[in-house]
Amino acid sequence: MDNISNAFNFYKKHIYDPEKIGFLKEHNLKVAGHVHSVIWELFCALITGEKAVGITGADLKGWEVKSAKIGGNFEYQYHRRAHLQKLEEDKIVNHIFCSYSEEYDSVTVRALKGSMLCEKYFNVWEPLCIEKYKNPDNLRFRKNVLFSFVKNNGLVVLEIQGGNLIFKNDDFKVELDNL
Repeated sequence: MDNISNAFNFYKKHIYDPEKIGFLKEHNLKVAGHVHSVIWELFCALITGEKAVGITGADLKGWEVKSAKIGGNFEYQYHRRAHLQKLEEDKIVNHIFCSYSEEYDSVTVRALKGSMLCEKYFNVWEPLCIEKYKNPDNLRFRKNVLFSFVKNNGLVVLEIQGGNLIFKNDDFKVELDNL
């Protein structure tokens, strides 16, 4: 079975859970956001075929993973100790973005090369990050990549609607490399 099909099976078992969503709603609890970021990282590990390496830097070997509700922006955090190294790495690794509906029945995954994010984001953030950390009380530097930028520029890897896989691009890595 191919990577995207494996990832979709994982999604059906561990992300899209109509029964759990029903219980959350029944008890007036928040539905969107109950899937932890590490689950999205695992989902993307299955898609890309890559594993995590180390405890800092990109989430997977050669890939930074981000997730947000559809229409929401994707947050990047840079910590005091490794902010410049992380920014430099973000410029060269690939980035994979998962956009999900409130009930997780719709998910779109898009990919961008780090170099495609440099001009508008990483190169702009670098001096701001350096300035922020001149104050020793600052512990984190947070910025967002806009959903609209990812939607307009990202390569669609897969799309799920109504809990069904309606599009998959098994050649996304090759296509991304050729951009």
